[in-house]
Amino acid sequence: MKAARLQVMGAVAGLIGVWGMVAGGCASEQQKKGHELYAHYCLHCHGENGRQNEGFNWSSMPDPKPKDLSNKSEMSTFKDEDIFNTVSRDMKDTSPGGDKIGDDDFAVPTMPTFKYTLSEEEIWAIVGYVRTLHGMKLEFKVEERKKELAEALKSAQTKFDESKAAYEAAEKKASEEAEKKSAALKKDVDVDESSYAKEQEAMGKAKKELDAAQMAVTNFTSRPGKGTSVARPDLPVKGDLTAVQDLGKRLYFNKYGCNGCHSIGEDGGKVGPALDRAGFRLNGTWIYRWVKNPQAMKPETRMPALGLSDADAKAVTIYLGTLRAPRAEPASDKPAS
Repeated sequence: MKAARLQVMGAVAGLIGVWGMVAGGCASEQQKKGHELYAHYCLHCHGENGRQNEGFNWSSMPDPKPKDLSNKSEMSTFKDEDIFNTVSRDMKDTSPGGDKIGDDDFAVPTMPTFKYTLSEEEIWAIVGYVRTLHGMKLEFKVEERKKELAEALKSAQTKFDESKAAYEAAEKKASEEAEKKSAALKKDVDVDESSYAKEQEAMGKAKKELDAAQMAVTNFTSRPGKGTSVARPDLPVKGDLTAVQDLGKRLYFNKYGCNGCHSIGEDGGKVGPALDRAGFRLNGTWIYRWVKNPQAMKPETRMPALGLSDADAKAVTIYLGTLRAPRAEPASDKPAS
């Protein structure tokens, strides 16, 4: 009896050990993935160790400069969710009269969002790696989040199925009543659609909730813009061209922070190519498609999709088309006379 009990206890201990190894392996794999993503998307501005002025692009960026991710005293004041929300936020127009920005909104245009580029799981991996730069660990339970999304999808599916059944039953009842009236009156009677309008509305609402839940599950593990091509744009401006150009310039600097990575003349970042001759070098349709979804054209690019609306993408494209700086004269080897 004692031997059997010891054997069972040993088996349980073995399972706990295996679970620990699996959990540890997952954490290690997540940290490795986070490091790879950080190196690809973040290192040029934040530096290898997260210190200020360490990334090659840091000194070229407009203010405000990136935070010191190695500063534990400051970074410990942020929850894991705060860092996640910063990395995956919607971009805000910081111009006077632009977007309404709340006290809790992170609205620095020089840092891009990765909401439309990376999966939720990948962003959590980056957050986990960032935590290691200041000697902390990710506390957020990523696997629990995954389970919650799956449960939410299951619940949304059940709600939709029930609302669909209620709608179909109400529609059938209305049709049967119309048929009875037709038979009694010996003439066609229209179905009273208002009698099941409530059920139809409920089904439509449930369908939207189901679609949102499905999207959340999909985006947890899959990149949102993957495989999504951008339709050919209608670029000619029918109204005030100058107003569209001015809007594009404002969006370029104050909302999407393009100058954090690109330079115009002497000003701007050095991650992407200089854009002061974009009007000569680049086709408008290409620019539009690129700013809408860079990964659709070049999957390995460092430039993230920033969630530009069609109107914003058009305005930025029109503005970039105005950048036509003269070609720089080649340096002369001839000594000055």
